[in-house]
Amino acid sequence: MFLVKDNFQVSNVHECLIIGLFERSEKFEGNIAVLDEKFEGQLAELFKSGDISAKLGKINKIHSLGKIGSKRILFVGLGKEKNLTFEKLRDSFGKLFKEVTKNKLQEAAILLDSFVTEKIGSLDAAHAVSEAFALATYRFEGYKQKSNEPEKNIKELTVYSEVSDEDEIESSLTVGFAFGKGTNSARTLVNIPGNLLTATDIANYAKELAEKYNFEVEILEKEEIQKLGMGAFLAVNQGSTEPPKMIVLKYQGKEQWEDVIGLVGKGITFDTGGYSIKTKDGIVGMKTDMGGAAAVLGAMEIIGELKPEQNVVAVIPSTDNMISGSAFKPDDVITSMSGKTIEVLNTDAEGRLVLADAVTYALHHGANYLVDVATLTGGVITALGLHTTGAMTNNESLYEQVLEASFEAGEPMWQLPLFEKDKERVRNSKIADLNNSPGREGHAIVAGAFIGEFAEKTPWVHLDIAGTATTSKEYDLGPAGATGVMTRTLALFVECFEPFGK
Repeated sequence: MFLVKDNFQVSNVHECLIIGLFERSEKFEGNIAVLDEKFEGQLAELFKSGDISAKLGKINKIHSLGKIGSKRILFVGLGKEKNLTFEKLRDSFGKLFKEVTKNKLQEAAILLDSFVTEKIGSLDAAHAVSEAFALATYRFEGYKQKSNEPEKNIKELTVYSEVSDEDEIESSLTVGFAFGKGTNSARTLVNIPGNLLTATDIANYAKELAEKYNFEVEILEKEEIQKLGMGAFLAVNQGSTEPPKMIVLKYQGKEQWEDVIGLVGKGITFDTGGYSIKTKDGIVGMKTDMGGAAAVLGAMEIIGELKPEQNVVAVIPSTDNMISGSAFKPDDVITSMSGKTIEVLNTDAEGRLVLADAVTYALHHGANYLVDVATLTGGVITALGLHTTGAMTNNESLYEQVLEASFEAGEPMWQLPLFEKDKERVRNSKIADLNNSPGREGHAIVAGAFIGEFAEKTPWVHLDIAGTATTSKEYDLGPAGATGVMTRTLALFVECFEPFGK
């Protein structure tokens, strides 16, 4: 896929040569100046006249007309050097690779040093290249009949750099590609319809990850779930003909099982809302209600590839939420694994129920820090829109580390408050310890507060991705559909995590 070389020559033969272009007043330098000589100064003239633009995100294509080895050149506008950030660079690469794919190119070369600034080194640029390559070229093929026309996708990218060691560049390319590939795996899981992705299918997928990366795996079947007293999880599954699965993956990157990070992902494969049934419009798209589980599995894939020196336990409660004569009902009282009883006021508030038992089970496996991720509430969309993940926490030190990872991943989040009054609302039941739906006011907040009751004093961060797990529009780093959001954030968080509180 990636070839790294340090000896670029204008005579080298490629289908396409990719060059970064900044808004500068000075003349072309380095390899670009050498290329301009071959074009007898015409590149500089095109730049001065504005026919080749250095505006951020602008992709300029010119044909070489045989003046150099490459058939064509793609100039990537980068704007002013001082304003370029890693995220902007990654987005620019995403736009670039969409252009490359559209032109059905199978091979290309990139002058990596032309994208380097004082703030962004060649290793960061290499990471951005490979991550954007994986993300931007992703497509979910779906289930339409295939045509006989062979698909043409880029199969080889030669990366030229004279600044850094080839092995270091290769390492950065490998890491970036792993982040992109793990996110794509999460995207695919979310895009698969519910009839083709049951809890059993997700469990089998987790087993495949475990076999590939030597994770310890545990799949709890219904009888075992019953013995452990996971009444909240089982209540959601009551109306289904599909068996529930409590899925556990363990990665041990340290000698001792300590400082364990617990990643908990909601795995509702389809959500009807139960007897609190969704509207005819609201029920469409509920195959995506396992976006949290997908993000955790995608992150575990990245962890398996990069092998950080951390300990991680991933817990995924998976079932669908269906309607039948045996389905749970509003006014039911159920008992969670923790022993806390719950009055069910809304069967469409099922995500927090399955997460309650999953959080307790993560603690059972020794989790010292918890991050849960879930397509949990429509309320977070009302509050934050479709581009920002909602976050809540009981520990600012843990939250700051997750927040920093989200910035680096380019997956913005915003912290919602968690006050004592919010906790009191979920404890407001005359017949049980908790109620699962205290009302629509601050809906996203009380949903998070409910999960926090089961984290108790363990440092915990809750991520509500109901608005960010999918997108209706194509963007620089991907197509419409599932985004794989929080996959890279979770993996970066694990990779850079610093234990505290001992």
